Amino acid sequence: MARPISRLPKAHLHQHFTGSMRHSTLVELAERYGVHLPHALAAEWPPRLRATDERGWFRFQRLYDIARSVLSTPEAMYRLLREAAEDDRAAGSGWLEIQVDPSGYASRFDGLTSTLELILDAAGAAERETGVGIGIMVAANRTKHPLDAKALARLAAQYAGRGVVSFGLNNDERRGRALDFEGAFRIARRAGLLSAPHGGELLGARSVRECLDDLAADRVGHGVGATEDPYLLERVATQGVTLELCPSSNVALGVYSEIGHVPLRRLFDAGAPIALGADDPLLFGPRLAEQYRIAREVFGFTDEELAELARMSVRGSAAPEALKKELLAGIDAWLAAPPGEGAAGE
Repeated sequence: MARPISRLPKAHLHQHFTGSMRHSTLVELAERYGVHLPHALAAEWPPRLRATDERGWFRFQRLYDIARSVLSTPEAMYRLLREAAEDDRAAGSGWLEIQVDPSGYASRFDGLTSTLELILDAAGAAERETGVGIGIMVAANRTKHPLDAKALARLAAQYAGRGVVSFGLNNDERRGRALDFEGAFRIARRAGLLSAPHGGELLGARSVRECLDDLAADRVGHGVGATEDPYLLERVATQGVTLELCPSSNVALGVYSEIGHVPLRRLFDAGAPIALGADDPLLFGPRLAEQYRIAREVFGFTDEELAELARMSVRGSAAPEALKKELLAGIDAWLAAPPGEGAAGE
């Protein structure tokens, strides 16, 4: 009898802001604000996606941008974060780091600074209402100029210790080398923010290596490409760089043809720290708990191994030390308790 995954304390380190929205909320807000949703975001949801070529990535980005357009009021932003925290709480998560590029919303909310302050206020309200700790990752866009990334890094640095906990780099890693953004990450690191760029998702080991060498990554978003180079994989394990693995996302975007090909087991057995994440459940469907179910049902992870995955997610997080200790103690308690009745379906 397996223990219930939803009761396993954990941290969620890889989820995008708009991508965390519930599908039902998207449909409701689109109707309220007069936003037309394509069939892929309405009747045919979740959409069929593939981002391994330029056309596929463009379609993925277009759907994301349409979804983002419904977040046009402060009320919608508050609702998104509250519901994201509620969904994480239901999955057993006690800490959520949600990544956002404020420039994607700045025109609606009077600029970058006021947008970030709105997001931080909404995160604080969601934290108080749900009990889930929330940290904001300010994330630059690889497809934009590195000077834009520096502006975001300076903004993030101003709010370090006031809700912003990390600095990221997202979008298509085939456009924009890590070295181009070294200056932005240097600014963020000096402010004490964790470095968490995407890498090794659509490109291989070289992309992960550049995140380590050029951006001094504490974590790497996805990072599955590290399996191409055994020396790099050993380095990731030795340095304790957490890989934010998102199995459902990898399959939905065509990185792997089927879920069993995602190298979760190989990375875990090699000693790489792993934090499972949902990435963009609005577009992919499954949320955080499902990623742990995949580990159990597809890759044969035991409860002891699931507990270790949860521990690695907590250790790799920017959560306050007191919360880390609380979550780690909760993980030990989950493992010490006998499996409950009806838990096997979790």
